[in-house]
Amino acid sequence: MTGSKLERITIEPESTAKACVIWLHGLGDSGAGFAPIVPALTIPEQLGVRFIFPHAPEQAVTINQGYIMRSWYDIKGMDIGNRAYMPDVLESEKLVRALIDEQIAAGIPCNKIVLAGFSQGGVMSLFTGLRYEQPLAGILAMSCYLATGEALPESLHASNKATPLLQHHGEQDDVVPFVAGKMAFDALKAAGYNTEWQQYPMGHSVVPEQIRDISQWLIKRVS
Repeated sequence: MTGSKLERITIEPESTAKACVIWLHGLGDSGAGFAPIVPALTIPEQLGVRFIFPHAPEQAVTINQGYIMRSWYDIKGMDIGNRAYMPDVLESEKLVRALIDEQIAAGIPCNKIVLAGFSQGGVMSLFTGLRYEQPLAGILAMSCYLATGEALPESLHASNKATPLLQHHGEQDDVVPFVAGKMAFDALKAAGYNTEWQQYPMGHSVVPEQIRDISQWLIKRVS
């Protein structure tokens, strides 16, 4: 991976930005994949929420025959215990942290910043958010797993021990097994994290009912 600043799609509120949602996409997608979701979230304009949809770096992905695609990390095998190639995870963490730091420098308080992600992006939102040294407004992890498998990541920071987490998963997910998402939830819950679990009759996707639930959760986090 190269570069220290992620390209991104930014959707500004009509009023002054007072909060920010950083939304990380999944393998092979881009920020453009989720940017159209903003109107459907029906966030009140007066909350002044800026949405940032970064594009992951382009790199070869082993399980996809080495094809170059946008990816937060390489995947060398399908076993959840070591699916995420940790050297890449650590590099992407630096890029996501830089986005958070950039928003704080621009005047958005850390406790008004939500880190969200789907699939690989959800893995990164959990990994980065739980290790970040300042309290975030919330962490949304959709259709994903822990980068470190059954165990929680190292160097977790107490600042986000009480941060509201929302974990979503599809009951028919054939890309990230349902049990992998539930395993992540169980590990976090057992460790005392403030996490909430919701499951849906869907595959590796996002459905309208889920968007409604995310909207309600996000509004509470950024109000």
